[in-house]
Amino acid sequence: MKSSSEFHIRNQVWTWGARTYIMGILNVTPDSFSGDGLLQNTDFVAQAVAQAERMIAEGADILDVGGESTRPGSQPITADEELRRVLPVIKALRQFSDIPISIDTSKAMVAEAALAAGADMLNDVWGLRLDPDIAAVAARARVPVVLMHNRSHPKEASIDPALGGRYVGVAYDDLLSDVQRELRISIDVALRAGIPEEHIILDPGVGFGKTVEQNLELLNRLDEIKAMGYPLLLGTSRKSFIGYTLNLPPDQRDEGTAATTVIGILRGADIIRVHNVRMNVRVARMSDAVVRKRA
Repeated sequence: MKSSSEFHIRNQVWTWGARTYIMGILNVTPDSFSGDGLLQNTDFVAQAVAQAERMIAEGADILDVGGESTRPGSQPITADEELRRVLPVIKALRQFSDIPISIDTSKAMVAEAALAAGADMLNDVWGLRLDPDIAAVAARARVPVVLMHNRSHPKEASIDPALGGRYVGVAYDDLLSDVQRELRISIDVALRAGIPEEHIILDPGVGFGKTVEQNLELLNRLDEIKAMGYPLLLGTSRKSFIGYTLNLPPDQRDEGTAATTVIGILRGADIIRVHNVRMNVRVARMSDAVVRKRA
């Protein structure tokens, strides 16, 4: 394995393979596909803290704070607007909890400010390939980085009023080989910037530039991404491929999400990124009891 079996974040040590870690999602946006965007509320900082407190009580290991929607067809926002959303939340979270915080951004300016404000990890949905300066920011801060695979293009997004956006007509020569190859490009960017291998986590990018069928195949073959030798983060929570498979809107996809959590753990996922922390903590603990190796 390329990365260390131990992972240090804030004042915690995570041991890869010992159990599944749960990442709770804090969407500081007005337009989250899942309907949980905190920016819809006037006092969004207080709402974020309350949601974080609940997630921590339910067993979250880390919180992922994001200020820009990445749903199919979403519109980009400026770095200044993103900072206006995420910085007060990160600062408020740091005042009441020592839980690790991840900043979900692809902008170097946002990453640098968020890490200075108390975030402990960078989660980049473009795998360090959108902003040429973001890899250096992570290297200087000496923080772990999630590198996600992404082929999202707005012109390939189809929007259904009830089920939301999905990608159609996305062509891969060979799905798993292409995802692996493009993740290796992100890994090379990270290493050249000075990010050590033990700070790299891979995310196969379920839902990002992939059709419903491609997402299902990728989920079933996650072990081939795991075989690249890095810890694996899986983010399937309430995504449209679940909705289109079950013909259900976002607020009715928790059971489908739980099924993907089980499959992800069976295929080697180390971190599960979710909206419903309580349900997925229980699912992960039960799954771990069955599949994780005993000392």
